[in-house]
Amino acid sequence: MRTILITGQGGTGRTTVAAATALKAAREGTRTLLLTADRTDTLGAVLGVPTGTEPTGTEPTDTAPHLTTWRPDANARFREDLTAFQDRATTALDLLGAARLDAEELTPLPGAEELALLRALRDAATSETYDLLVVDLPPTPQALALLALPEELRRYLRRLLPPERQAARALRPVLGRLAGVPMPAEWLYETAARWDIELAAVAAVVEDRATTVRLVAEPGPAGTDAVHAATTALALHGLRVDALVANRVLPAASADAWLGALAAQQRKALDEWQETYTVHEVPHLGRDPRGTDDLGALPVPGVNRVPVPVEWPVLDHLADDGVLVWHIPLPGAIREELDLIRRGDELVVTVGQFRRIVPLPSALRRCTVAGAALREGELRVRFAPDPDLWPRTR
Repeated sequence: MRTILITGQGGTGRTTVAAATALKAAREGTRTLLLTADRTDTLGAVLGVPTGTEPTGTEPTDTAPHLTTWRPDANARFREDLTAFQDRATTALDLLGAARLDAEELTPLPGAEELALLRALRDAATSETYDLLVVDLPPTPQALALLALPEELRRYLRRLLPPERQAARALRPVLGRLAGVPMPAEWLYETAARWDIELAAVAAVVEDRATTVRLVAEPGPAGTDAVHAATTALALHGLRVDALVANRVLPAASADAWLGALAAQQRKALDEWQETYTVHEVPHLGRDPRGTDDLGALPVPGVNRVPVPVEWPVLDHLADDGVLVWHIPLPGAIREELDLIRRGDELVVTVGQFRRIVPLPSALRRCTVAGAALREGELRVRFAPDPDLWPRTR
C-alpha cells in the first residue's frame, strides 16, 4: 500500500491539501483512506461531510466513492487501554489498596490523540482494504515527534526490560529470593513484548519505501525557513519528501499594488524552491475551499511513483585511508547547529532542535570515531577499526 504523509507549516491548509489529494486519487478509482487525528473536525468542515461520528469515531466512514475517512476517537481507546491495564494489575492494585477507576470518569492524557493515530495507521496498513493511505499530520515539528515515537518507545522498552534478561519462569522465585527483591512479573514482560510488536508494526509503515512525505507551505520568507528546516529534519529521520505543495499561490498579474507586491514575494520564493524541490503550485481560490467541488478544483499532485528511499551507506576506505565512512544525508544542515555523540553502540545526531538516536551498523560497533565532516549536504562520519575488536588478518 502506498502511504503519503502530509505535513508542513501550521495554518497553510495541510488538511485541505490532504483532502484534495485523497479525493483526486479516489476519483481515479484508487481505494483511498484519509486519516486524521484532529480533535476538532476540520477535515469534515473541508469535505462538507462530518467525520468520526459512526460510532464515536472508532470506525472508518465512507465519504465518497472509493474514499473512506477516519478520525479515531482517542477518548474511547484510552478508556479501553486503562481499563484493560487495571484488569491485568488487579492483584497489585488490591495490595496497595488502590481504588479502581471507572471508564466513565477517565479523560485522555496528553498524547492520546497521537497514540490513537499511530494505532489507526498500523491497522489501516495491515487491513489490505485500501490501495492508498493519506495521513493528515500536524505541523512538521509535532509530526516528526509523532513519527519518531515508535522507534523511541521501542528503544526505551529494550533498555528498561531487555528481553534477553528475562529469566525462565521456573527460576523466577529462586532468583527473587537470592536477590532479596521481587522479580518483575511475567505479565510485565508479556505486555512489553506485545507493545514492542505493535510499535514495530507502526515503525514498519513509517520506514516502508512506499511511504513518502508531502510538504505544504505558503511561498514567502517564513515558508522558506519552514521548508528548509523540515527537509533537514525529515532526512534525519530517514523520510523523503516526494513533493513540495506551494499552497494559496496568488495570480502574478494584479491591478492592486498590495496584492502585486505579495505575489512578487511569492514568486521569488517559488523560484528559489524550484531549484531544489519538486514544486506543485496550488492557486488561491479567493475563499476557503469547502466541499468536494472546491477540492476537485485544486490541482494537487497525484500519486506518483515511489522515489528512491533515503539511504545511509557505509563506504569502505580501509585500503586507502584506513577508515570506514558513514554517509548520512542532511540537506540544508548547518555546521553550527550540528552535534554528534557516540553512546556505546548508538550515535546521537542533533540538528538544530531535532535529535535522533540511531544504532550503529554492526561493522561500525567494532570501531572508534575518527572524525566527522559536513560536506555537500551530507554528514560523513569516519570510523577507524579498533585493533582489540577488529578481526586480524595475516
